Amino acid sequence: MLEWLRRRHQTKGAIERFWRVVLVSALDEELDKTDARYGIDVFWKAFLSNRTGYRMGVPAVPLAELYDGCKVAIEAKGGEINLRATARQFKIEDGAVTAVQFDAGREERADAFILAVPHTAVADLIPADAQRKDSIFRNLAMLKTAPITGVHLWFDREVMTEPFVTLLDTTTQWIFNKSALYGSPNGAGKNSAKGQYLQLVVSASYNLLQKPRQEIIDLCLKEVRQALPAARDANLIKATVIKEAAATFSPEPGVDRWRPKQETSVQICFSLAIGLTPVGLPPWKARCAAAIWRRKRCYAKKAARINL
Repeated sequence: MLEWLRRRHQTKGAIERFWRVVLVSALDEELDKTDARYGIDVFWKAFLSNRTGYRMGVPAVPLAELYDGCKVAIEAKGGEINLRATARQFKIEDGAVTAVQFDAGREERADAFILAVPHTAVADLIPADAQRKDSIFRNLAMLKTAPITGVHLWFDREVMTEPFVTLLDTTTQWIFNKSALYGSPNGAGKNSAKGQYLQLVVSASYNLLQKPRQEIIDLCLKEVRQALPAARDANLIKATVIKEAAATFSPEPGVDRWRPKQETSVQICFSLAIGLTPVGLPPWKARCAAAIWRRKRCYAKKAARINL
């Protein structure tokens, strides 16, 4: 992507303060490691293909509450959700998955199975002989991952009123006002004097992976106080750092040849987490709503197979 931009005479300033701001956040990868097709696709889908593509949805509730709604909807249709039930391996008979094995020897059988896990977990779930027979499983090992780091800061007072801001020329890329988004600082009511909760996001955060927690907090707090004048006199009550070393797959040049299709030779439908299966969508979509489309495609194929 970086070379593509240079060939089109983009200045260093434009690359660093416009293209990089958008694309690193969207694709979770540095420009020199990104396939230009994905970068172009971001701008096509977000700005050019239709007049509403630029809109970005931000959850107004914590993710746990968001997932609760999914749980209720599934159970309302007669489905069942099992939490803390780690799948250990699929059982394959005559080229088809017939059951999934859990701890304590428990086994669940079904007509169809959808594999919705990070690609790094697939090798533990698929028997070795099935992996040897199908290049799809071997190709997964060729995929690289990219990290995201989140830094969470709680202040003793309100330090920003915007729902979110983007920073330039800093390690911190985005600051989300979680107090405003959730209607509580942590917490307390919206814009409450009891404090404010901010979440900072750093995509492609390779340089933070080896840094100690306190060093990251100090670095990000300094950048927040430089960007938000009200934060300079505020006291930091609490802070935490969450590093996701394998948050997404890396959209490096040629990555599409390693990405699996939804179906494999062992009759299991891929709907891998972090947007791994190709449906004409890049990682940025995969991290947002692409999972819906991938799974719809999986469900449609499964429904046709079992005549639902």
